[in-house]
Amino acid sequence: MRTSYSALDTYRTCPLKYKYQNLDKISAPKRIEAVFGSLVHSALKFMFERGPLYPTLDEVIDFFTDKWNKKSESIEWPNPDKKEEFEKLYFEEGVKIIKNFYKKNQPWKFNAVELESRFSVILHDDEEDEDHTIVGIIDRIDKDPEKDEYEIIDYKTGKKMPSAEMLKDNLQLSLYHMALQDRWPSLPASKIKLSLYFLKHNEKITAEKENPKEDIEKTKSFILAVIKEIKEKEEKSNFPPSPSALCDYCGYKKICPMWSHEYKKDKPETKSEEQIAEDITEFFEIKEDEEKNKKRLKELREDILAFMESSKVARVFGTRGFITKNVQERFSFDMEKVKEVLLPEDKWEEILSPDEKKLNKLLSFLSAKLQDKILSFRKKKEFIVLKQTKK
Repeated sequence: MRTSYSALDTYRTCPLKYKYQNLDKISAPKRIEAVFGSLVHSALKFMFERGPLYPTLDEVIDFFTDKWNKKSESIEWPNPDKKEEFEKLYFEEGVKIIKNFYKKNQPWKFNAVELESRFSVILHDDEEDEDHTIVGIIDRIDKDPEKDEYEIIDYKTGKKMPSAEMLKDNLQLSLYHMALQDRWPSLPASKIKLSLYFLKHNEKITAEKENPKEDIEKTKSFILAVIKEIKEKEEKSNFPPSPSALCDYCGYKKICPMWSHEYKKDKPETKSEEQIAEDITEFFEIKEDEEKNKKRLKELREDILAFMESSKVARVFGTRGFITKNVQERFSFDMEKVKEVLLPEDKWEEILSPDEKKLNKLLSFLSAKLQDKILSFRKKKEFIVLKQTKK
């Protein structure tokens, strides 16, 4: 498989979006958030390029303005009626970011050895005896000649800025670290710094890796595990949607089964459509006194679920809110067989009395061989949950 951090991150965020984007190759409209981030990145790349002199702040802003004017017409705006207002706000935000960044990071004070550096790393899966290629682009690589250290810097245009503690397990930085080690194997892992620069806050946070070599191995194992999971879902054609606050920024929202009912065009005024809306309204009313109306709730649940299945949607909307269908999985272990595996390893005492929560926590600290053996004892059970959301 050939994949990238962004593809893996998309899968972890929403498997269905991964399918639409990476397997079905469905083109999504260019949303302002993505275009804005891309244009700011390109301006900062231009800022650190010498030709032979570094550009002035005005030249960087002119570069951003020119790119903005060429791209803005192809953007899908959240509210087309307020296009000019949104366009003005985003453009001014971009100029503000560039000015603040330039003031704090004059390019001649840094030794940027590579900009938008492309990498390709081959990971070998010993179990399946196959290779996977991980590709990506690193925004910037600096070198400190005095300390003989390199620093990987990735720009972020989002609003949220995590703590330094949270960056210890950041997959993107760990993957970039692995890529640089693969390119320059003689470079000690301890000589590579990993940083994210949050442009809206004009702050850089550096990840503190206690054991860089061990972190790289854990990253390889994690990526291979995610790839294995993706391949299994591909074989079963099972990529469920994972609704979250990020749905509002997704270009596939209109075709997603979680939202397609809301976007359905030319809705026929049929009895079934009206009835299902009434069912949803009644569903909310009865839910307030669940014990009293338990029998009727069950009937409504069956009606709504049957409608969802026949309409092939995973979310239905009514006047009081919407109802979402989720297929959930639960696993249980054959604890007697687990005991046979853990007892010789002196690990059984850690989960006594047999406790599946403790076992799940312990799993990540076991070898891959032991993990696979214990996971083979799991029993999976699927069940459907209808979750109501009020407007």
